[in-house]
Amino acid sequence: MKADEIKDPFPNKSGYLDEHAYSGMKIYGNGRPIRLFVAGLHGDEWKDTTEILESIEPPKTGTLALIPLVNNGKYVSTLEADYYPEAGKQILKAIEELKPEIYIELHSYSRENIEKLAGKDRLDRIGVPAYSVLKEGVLLGSVSPLIRKKYFPKEALCLSFEIQKGNIESRKFTALMLDILKETLSRDEFIEYLKKEFPAQAEKAIDDYRRFYGET
Repeated sequence: MKADEIKDPFPNKSGYLDEHAYSGMKIYGNGRPIRLFVAGLHGDEWKDTTEILESIEPPKTGTLALIPLVNNGKYVSTLEADYYPEAGKQILKAIEELKPEIYIELHSYSRENIEKLAGKDRLDRIGVPAYSVLKEGVLLGSVSPLIRKKYFPKEALCLSFEIQKGNIESRKFTALMLDILKETLSRDEFIEYLKKEFPAQAEKAIDDYRRFYGET
């Protein structure tokens, strides 16, 4: 399926938050692997991320757990030590209960901030690797080390997607990636997909992971 074949994953531009102001978890399927996708983690990111999860179809195998809206309060970075125990406590609860092999966060960013996220100096500047640029303004990186190191084994797949705010093509491409990830069986399987479709980005992501976590 091509990105341009996917319908706008966010057709309801107004009133969405009033109608869907909740943070409940939905679970589709059963058995392993267990995949946990979360969106709307802070601030107004729900505007570009939440309905993407609302529109996703159940997986053909395994389990898919969704938290479409984690927290729509003030913006607190997931790199801050108090984010997950406070604003993101529902994420921690889901991880502890489900023990997912695949964990995906959806975030959004303003176009003028792309250098802050994907700039080569990000590791020196804030202590985490830069995102890789995929397609249609979508960025790919790891989740916060605060959650990656403490709550997941090294063989888990933990990814963060940054969607460009107000960019419908960015949302459509992210929906396509999630369609692939909801059927993915393991970290290694998705890495092979990245190597085939986005070789440069895959190489960077693997190198960053090895240097940052000291693991393979």
